[in-house]
Amino acid sequence: METRALWLMLLVLLAGSSGVTSEYVGLSPSQCMVPAKERVDCGYPRVTEEQCNNRGCCFDSSIPNVPWCFKPLQETECTF
Repeated sequence: METRALWLMLLVLLAGSSGVTSEYVGLSPSQCMVPAKERVDCGYPRVTEEQCNNRGCCFDSSIPNVPWCFKPLQETECTF
């Protein structure tokens, strides 16, 4: 019975935290820190934030006259 309670608590915690991480689906927040002048359009007219994120793109509507749905920065791995 205790194991079931632990699993249930884990599921509740995961469900509650999923809203925090859904902003950038599969992306790190740093990948979406693209300067406005360097944004490459990734959406279409009237694309919603959810639709944009589902395309693997970043969404930021805080800057007018630039793409709000744009391609993320590509993370590069450092090899030494």
